Parts: sequence; structure tokens; C-alpha cells
Amino acid sequence: MISKSYANLLDLANGNFPAMEEPRRKMISRTMTVPGVLTELDDDQARSVSSDAPSTVLADRLIVVANQLPIKATRKIDDNGESTWNFTWDENSLYKHIKDGLPDEMEVIYVGSLRADIDPSEQDDVSQILLERFKCVPAFLPPDVLDKYYHGFCKQHLWPLFHYRLPFSASHGGRFDRSLWEAYVAANKIFSQKIIEVINPDDDYVWIHDYHLMVLPSFLRRHFNRLRMGFFLHSPFPSSEIYRTLPVREEILKSLLNADLLGFHTFDYARHFLSCCSRMLGLEYQSKRGYIGLEYYGRTIGIKIMPSGIHMGQMESVLRLSDKQSLVHSLQQQFQGKTILLGVDDLDTFKGVNLKVLAMEQMLKSHRSWIGRAVLIQILNPARGKGRHVEEIEAEIRTATARINQELGIPESNYNPIILIDTPLTLTEKAAYYTISEAAIVTPIRDGMNLTPYEYVVCRQGISGSDSSNSPQKSMLVVSEFVGCSPSLSGAIRVNPWNVDATSEAMYEAIATSDIEKQMRHEKHYKYVSSHDVGYWCRSFFQDLERTCVDHFRRRCWGIGLSFGFRVVALDPMFRKLTSGAIVDAYERAQYRAILLDYDGTVMPQSSIDKQPSREVISIFKKLCSDPKNTVFVVSGRGKEDLAKWFAPCEKLGIAAEHGYFMRWPGEKEWETCVQGSNFGWMQMAEPVMRLYTEATDGSFIERKESALVWHHQDADPGFGSAQAKEMLDHLESVLANEPVVVKSGQYIVEVKPQGVTKGLVAERIFSSMFKKGKRADFVLCVGDDRSDEDMFVMIGDAIKGGVIVNLNNRSVFACTVGQKPSRAEYYLDDTVEVMNMLENIGDVSASEEEEEDDEDDDDEGGSES
Repeated sequence: MISKSYANLLDLANGNFPAMEEPRRKMISRTMTVPGVLTELDDDQARSVSSDAPSTVLADRLIVVANQLPIKATRKIDDNGESTWNFTWDENSLYKHIKDGLPDEMEVIYVGSLRADIDPSEQDDVSQILLERFKCVPAFLPPDVLDKYYHGFCKQHLWPLFHYRLPFSASHGGRFDRSLWEAYVAANKIFSQKIIEVINPDDDYVWIHDYHLMVLPSFLRRHFNRLRMGFFLHSPFPSSEIYRTLPVREEILKSLLNADLLGFHTFDYARHFLSCCSRMLGLEYQSKRGYIGLEYYGRTIGIKIMPSGIHMGQMESVLRLSDKQSLVHSLQQQFQGKTILLGVDDLDTFKGVNLKVLAMEQMLKSHRSWIGRAVLIQILNPARGKGRHVEEIEAEIRTATARINQELGIPESNYNPIILIDTPLTLTEKAAYYTISEAAIVTPIRDGMNLTPYEYVVCRQGISGSDSSNSPQKSMLVVSEFVGCSPSLSGAIRVNPWNVDATSEAMYEAIATSDIEKQMRHEKHYKYVSSHDVGYWCRSFFQDLERTCVDHFRRRCWGIGLSFGFRVVALDPMFRKLTSGAIVDAYERAQYRAILLDYDGTVMPQSSIDKQPSREVISIFKKLCSDPKNTVFVVSGRGKEDLAKWFAPCEKLGIAAEHGYFMRWPGEKEWETCVQGSNFGWMQMAEPVMRLYTEATDGSFIERKESALVWHHQDADPGFGSAQAKEMLDHLESVLANEPVVVKSGQYIVEVKPQGVTKGLVAERIFSSMFKKGKRADFVLCVGDDRSDEDMFVMIGDAIKGGVIVNLNNRSVFACTVGQKPSRAEYYLDDTVEVMNMLENIGDVSASEEEEEDDEDDDDEGGSES
């Protein structure tokens, strides 16, 4: 079933949002439009999800979507006493510099909210100004939605959880509040409406940023199946054990999977996301030629691992400012004879500033010669969130700082070991502090990226040709191992911030290291930071987005599912559903028919506990087998004993058991093997290895067949079972390297079987046998559901090319897979019910043909008697 609108996404959160609806007003027009006027967008009359809007823009554009626009908004009072809004670019915003990594001709449009309260009566005018002057489209959130969305769900649920803080009690983190989730969904919906106002789905790329907008991909994908869309998470992604505690965990995961490329700062964050997909959705990733991809309903979702960078041009321009240089001289005089350690952090519970000041205290107590010489300057940026936790951490920092300064300070020389700066500083002022500092101490207990070390390194490098005070050419970094920038800074001293003693020793090492060592580490860091700037990050992500989306407009796509279960199925243009009309017509015209059917997942549902065929199934098979034009085979991985017992009533049915190792031809009693003179001594070597892994892997078991051994791990822990399967595969391949066997991994299995045993060879033998008997098949139906059946589909194509079977008008051969998924087959049926309905239809054709022949025989006998 295909939904016609995305209102169901809100229904999932809570049936109605009467208090959250925006007042209806005229939308801003696009920069380039088709004839006519774009007016209101009504979700109740949303276009079909399987149709994309017509193209209105001639060139590719990138629409950057973030919670906040890279715009500063201020009120100004003119000479007449009237207030007007003044807008300028926010040069400190990462998103503003994204265009530096894009082709010059590519237009960038920004969609996001403003850091200002715009009156509803002014919103249309402000929207027009921002679009015309800055190519920005503001999303105005109603105050109640904004508070619950940002300060509520984002800051009280997602932000703490993604930083590994669980709500253990109502007073510690707070319980999950569904009204906050509803506001989060409603806010994402408003963002989607703003994007739809300006988007051209055929030519535009959309790049969504951060945890504030994680359900936005579902809204957009419902409207535009082929939209080229990327998402980048700027915060950590927690381990599956933490993420699984989120009540709306699957809704967010499935929404993210509606993007084409998902970006993370580090492999750890990506690994945690992939683990969640595996454990909660059963999805496994593959790495091919250096790229990681998730197969999801025929779409390959790329996984990008790339830490962001700073804007080198902006930093260098700041370093050239005369104001900065005068500040440097002033600070050098103020702290003359002192060695400065610098911390620059937001006032946040996860920045570890409270632990940092304790580490500074411990360093001075352990190395008392530095008392009076070493100073920790801690710059506290204003808190982005609010709440009791922020107030408590601020109080702890101030109390500890006052105590340490009282104990270790020297009043006579006006020496305080820790200096807190809690007033907002400009980038120029921060650059001055960076320049005079011997080491930067960046020790959050958990952080997404943190660009402070990058800025510090660039400021310590200075500008070529400037005075010596502006280019020290040496630096030291103490970095938490729990911060996203840590893996990229190989010369930094990495610490566990929870270990105060270790952090204090790292601080001492940072200031006591020789100048030559400091210079070597600095050069290593500067080389990386200067070459991996924000432009490099953007360019790399966008190139991967282009590569991931290269087949978007070649493939057939349609949306299925409701609410956050919505997803797009993408299939090859030649892949289509098998209809009864097409197959019945070809069936009736044919003289010699070959029908090859898998069993589990094709005739019998995988979820069925009782695998024995029902009376209805036996009846349908008997109808098909009784037609002299038909050669019918069941081709299964099951053992011959079960298959022979279950299909005993169907005497004219051919059976290929254990993937074709055993074959019994129609009407025969004896079984034959496809591999002559097989030696199964290898089983004595393989089974002990499998037993070893079975004992170590709870939930796994060994299935012993006459020709094969299969290790199953579907009931084991997904991550551990998969890891054990990979390890076992390598182990068995090594042990059985000189044996005539094949070791293969499948869906939750590892199988060892003789070489030359495939379902494809079964199909080849059946077609060749018919050809030799003068009964060349002019109708072929082959249905299967898993990887082993793909060999039959490939063999059918080879048989057509070799003239062993005939494909009349390209309409008499039907290779069909069960389920809408990538396959070598050209057709699909949705499930086993449709397979049995289709078999019943052609069985009825055979039955009616038999009745007509009986009637003709009766007429002939009656005529001879008269």
C-alpha cells in the first residue's frame, strides 16, 4: 500500500497536532519557477510519493539544511525611532563555509531557523529579504514547538543519550516525554515544508545536518523518491546498548536510512550506527573498494567517515588583524614569565571542565616547581542548553577554581593557577589566547568533533612573514580519547579525562617536553589541519554523495509503508512484477514446459514452524505434474528424506535435494548424485571446527546433511554471531584448503559442501535432458527466494543463449524471485501467497486442458459407436 501523504508520520507520534499547526499564509515564491504562482502547500493534498515534481532549475544546486541558518539577526533603531532587522553572515558558522568545497557554478541555498524571535507579521518580509540577499529560507517555529523541540527533545533526550547519559530517574535526566517527540516531529515537518517550497528534485542535492533533523529524510523521501539526499551527524552516535534505550529508536533509524549518504566524524560513530542497524533492523553492511554500504530495499546507503575541519582563510585573516596582534602583546605582558595552558569549552556537562581543573591542581601538587609559573586559562563559552545540570556543573567549576586558587595561589605576585573567563569572546580574542598558549587542553568526557585543537594549531603556526610573536611554530595538545578529533591528531597526548592523575601527568608532559619535540608534533598537526579544512570535508562528502546517487534516475523507485516505516524500493528498470495474465498466456501457448521451484521461502513461508506442505500445496503440485507437457522439479537445500516423504503423493514430481547433490527424476524411485565418487572425509575435519564455534556461540547449532555441513547462527547475538561466522569461514577455508569442497556464508549460515554442487547445475541438467529428448522447453518458470537460487537464474540466461531453451518473443521465460530485492531474475512476486496463487492459476489451465481432451475423447468414442 502506498500512502498519498506524509501526514501519517505525525500520526505515529500522536494522531493530531491542532496546537502545532502553523497559521496558513502565502509561501514565498521560488527563485526560478514554471509559469504560475506557488501558493500554499497542503499536506492533505500532497502529491503521490511515486511522482517527482517537474524540474524548474537548470543547474545543480545544493540545499543545506541545519537547525540554524548561518545568519546573525539584530534589531536596529533608525533616526525616526522605528526598529528594523539587520542581517549579516555568521562567519563562525561551519555551514556558511560549505560552499568553499563546491564548484564555483553551484548555487547553495540554506534552510534553517533564525536565532531571533520574528513576529508573525514580519515573517514574510524577512523571508523575502533573506532569500534575495543571502539565499536563505528561514523556518519559523511556533514558540511552543520550538521550546519542546529544541530545549525539550533535542537537549533533554537526544543530546544526553548521544553523549552516553541515561535517564536513570525522573530527577536524573528525566523520563521520555512523548509530547517532546511530537514537537520534534512537528518541527521536522515545518523544515520539510520550507525545503519543498524551493526544491527542484531532479537537479538539487539536499544535505541535512545534525541530530536536530534526523526524521527529516522521511518527510522529503515521501515527496521525492529519487531526491539526492545526504545527512551528516556532528555529534557522537552511541553504542547500540545505549541507543536501544530510546523509545523511538527504530523510527529514527528508519528515517535516517531514507537518506542516500550518512556521514560520521569517526569510524567508532559509524560502527555504532551500523551495529544498531544490524541488531534492530537485521541489516548487514558491506565494504567494497574502500566504501561502506548498507543494502536497504534495493538502495545502497553509503556510510561516510570524515572529520570536519576549520576554515583556513577565516583563521588566517583573523591572524592578520592588527587588533589580534595588539591583544597578543597585551596578553604577553600580562602573563610574562608564565607558561600558559589553555582550555576553550562550552559551559556544558560533557566538556569535562570540572575534571580539568582538578587535573591542574594535581599537576601543580605533583610538580610543585611549576607553582607560580604554570597557569590554566579556561575560557567558558555561554551554555547552549539550559537546566539544572548546567547550573550544577558551573557551580562545581567555580567552587573548585576558588578553592585551588586559594590553596595554590601566591597573592604577593598576583598569581592564580586557574583563570576563568566567562564573558563571550570574539574569534579574534580567542586567537590571541591561542597564540600565547604553550599547550591546549581539550578533555571532554564525550564530544562529537571539537575544532578547538585545529584552531589552536593554526594560531600557533601564525602567518608567514609576521613577527616572531605571531609564529611560534610549536604547539602541544592534550586531547580526550572520547572526542571526535582525537583520531586525526596523531601527535597529541591522548588521555582518559576521568583519570585525573593521568590527565595531570599529560599536562606536565605537554609543558615540560623539549622545544624540538613540540615543533615536530606541531608540524605534523599543521600539515593535517591545513590540508583537511572545511572545504576538503565538504568536497569529499559531496563527491561521495554524487557517486552514491549516480543510478537514481536509471532505477525504478516507489514508496511503500506507513509512518516511519516508509521506505523507497529501488529496482532495475527490467525488474517487474510477474502478472497472472502474462504467464497464463505463455503457458497456454507452450508445448514443453519446465517448472523449477525452490521450497523454503518460495512454496513454504520462512516463518512457518511446520515445514510440511499442506493438502492445498500437494493438490496444486499434482495438477501441474499430471500435465504431460510439464516437467516439474522442486529444487531445495533440504535433505532428500524429508522431500521424498512430503511429496510422496506427487509421483511425477522431480526432486533435487541438498542444492542438487541428489536428484530424482519424475516417475523414478532411485536417487542419483551429481558428483561421482565423492569422498566425505572432509566432514571429519570440518565438523570439529564447527563444534568448537558452536560451543563458544550461544544460540548456534550444526545441521548435518548427507553431502554438507551447515552452521546456523540466527538465534545467536547478531554481532557476535556474525563475527564468529566470519572467523569460522576463514578457519574452515584454511583447514579445507586442499579438499574438494566449497565454504560459503549465507544469511545466518556457514555451509561446507562438495565442489560443483549448485542449483544452477540442476537447472542445466534438466534443460539439457529435455533438449536431448526432443522436448526443448518453450516455457520456463523458475521461482526462488535466496542467494542459492540466483545460480538458476543465471543458468537460464546461458541456456537461452545456447539455444537449449526457447524464449518466444521474449515472453515465455520467467525467472522470478520472491520479494522486492536486487536479483538476477527479471520478475518478482511479493510472498509465498502470491507464488501459490500463480501456481494455482496455471494448474487450473492444465486441469481445464485435460478436461477438454477428455471431452474430445468421449465425442470420438460416441461417434464410432453410432
